[in-house]
Amino acid sequence: MDTTLRDGEQTSGVSFVPHEKLMITRLLLEDLKVDRVEVASARVSEGEFEAVKMICDWAARRNLLHKVEVLGFCDGHASLDWIQRTGCRVINLLCKGSLKHCVHQLKKTPEEHIEDIINVVHYADELDIAVNVYLEDWSSGMKDSPEYVFRLMEGLKGTSIKRYMLPDTLGILNPLQVIEFMRKMKKHYPDTHFDFHAHNDYDLAVSNVLAAVLSGVKGLHTTINGLGERAGNAPLASVQAILKDHFNATTGIDESRLNEVSRVVESYSGIMIPANKPIVGENVFTQVAGVHADGDNKQNLYCNDLLPERFGRKREYALGKTSGKANIRKNLEDLGLQLDEASMRKVTERIIELGDKKELVTQEDLPYIVSDVLKHGVVSDRVKLKSYIVNLAHGLKPMATLKVEINGKEYEENSSGDGQYDAFVRALRKVYKVTLGRKFPMLTNYAVSIPPGGRTDAFVQTVITWSFEDRVFRTRGLDADQTEAAIKATLKMLNIIEPEFDAC
Repeated sequence: MDTTLRDGEQTSGVSFVPHEKLMITRLLLEDLKVDRVEVASARVSEGEFEAVKMICDWAARRNLLHKVEVLGFCDGHASLDWIQRTGCRVINLLCKGSLKHCVHQLKKTPEEHIEDIINVVHYADELDIAVNVYLEDWSSGMKDSPEYVFRLMEGLKGTSIKRYMLPDTLGILNPLQVIEFMRKMKKHYPDTHFDFHAHNDYDLAVSNVLAAVLSGVKGLHTTINGLGERAGNAPLASVQAILKDHFNATTGIDESRLNEVSRVVESYSGIMIPANKPIVGENVFTQVAGVHADGDNKQNLYCNDLLPERFGRKREYALGKTSGKANIRKNLEDLGLQLDEASMRKVTERIIELGDKKELVTQEDLPYIVSDVLKHGVVSDRVKLKSYIVNLAHGLKPMATLKVEINGKEYEENSSGDGQYDAFVRALRKVYKVTLGRKFPMLTNYAVSIPPGGRTDAFVQTVITWSFEDRVFRTRGLDADQTEAAIKATLKMLNIIEPEFDAC
C-alpha cells in the first residue's frame, strides 16, 4: 500500500494540490500497479475533500475504487460521513496501539477505547465502508505494554476489520525486534491480515520492512522517494528491488516506471532526490573509477543485478580525476568519436586537471575538451555568440539583443521576455525558427546551483535539460553571473545539435 499522498504529504513543507494528487494516484495504480493507495486524512480541509472526491470519481470509472483508502479517526460518525461524501469505500481507522497513547492522549481506559472503535466499525458496516485499523505506536506498545496490544486485539477480533496495520510510528525498532514482535502477533492471530508501516528515523525502514516480510506479514506500506513524517517512510523503489533480488518475491510493481514516477513526485513535492539514493538517484548508475569502466568492458565485472534498464535508465560513466581512459573512451564511443592512444592520453590529462579543480565534466563537454586539447578541430564551435546585451528596468519587461554566428554567417535579433535569460532565448529562437526555418529544442528543466567545492560568492552552475528530436540531454554552464552561465549552457546545446541539421 503506497501512502505517498497521506503520510508522504506529512513531510515538512509538502502539500499536493488536488490535480497533483489525482495525477500521482493514476501513476501509482495504473503505471506502477501498486495494490492500494492511501490518499488523504479525513476532515483536513475543503481542498482535501475535493481531491479525494476527484480521485474516487476517477477510480470508480476504472473499477479501482476498492484500492483507494483514506485515514479516519475514532470520532463517532464524523470521519465516516466525510469519507462517505467523497465516494471512498475504505477507511483506515487510526486507533491507539500503546497504553500510553490511549491513557495520556485520549485520556481513556482500554475498554473505553475499544468501545469507541467498535462503534465506528459498526457505523462503517451500515455504510458498507470497509475498515482497516492502524494500531498507532504499536512498536512502543509491544515494547512497553504488550498486554494492552493483545487486549485491544481480543476486543476487536469479532468485528469486520479487514486488516490490522502495525506502525513503527516513531521509527524505534530494529529488524530483530520487528521479527520478535511480528511473530508474536502471528502466533496469537495466525489468520489475521497484518500490514507493517515503517518509519526511517534510524535509517532502518527498509531493513525493518524486510524483517516483517520474513515474519509473515501480508502487507507493506511504502512511499515514493521515502517521503513521510520526520525521516520518512520506506521507499517503494528500494523495497521492490530487495524483495525481488534477495527474496525472489513476486509483486505486481512495474519496475520500469519507478524512475518516471519518482521524478514526478520529486517535482510536485519539491523534495529533491539525493544523487546517491538507491535505484532513483542521479548517480547510482554512474561509474566514476576508470577501473570500473574497464571491468565493464570485460564481462561486466562491476555490474550487479540492479541493471539500470530494469528501471527505465541507462549506465553512465562519469568524467573526472579518477576516470581513466576506459571511462573517457566509453563516453567518446557514445558520441561517435575515436582517438588514438596519444590523443587519449592528452584528453585524459586535461580531464584529470579539471577534476582536480572540482569542475564537473560531462559527456557534452567532451567534444570541446578534445578540440581544445588537440587543436585540430575534431569539433569546432559552429555556433558562436558574437555579442549580446540584456537589460532589466523597473516596470519594463527585460530585453535582449544578440548577434550570433552560425556556420560563418551572422544574424541579429532582439526580443523581450519574462526574465533576462528568457528574453535571450526568445531572440535566439527567432533566429532559428523565423530566419532559418529550423526547429529549436525545448527547455524542459533549468537548475541553478553552486558547483561542488564552490563558494557562495564564486561561480554559479546552470544545468539545463533539453528535448530535441526524441532525445533528452543536459548542458552545463559555469560563470560568476547566472544569466551568463545559462547562456554558456545554451551555446553548448546549439553546437551539439548543429551537426544534426547537416543530415536534414
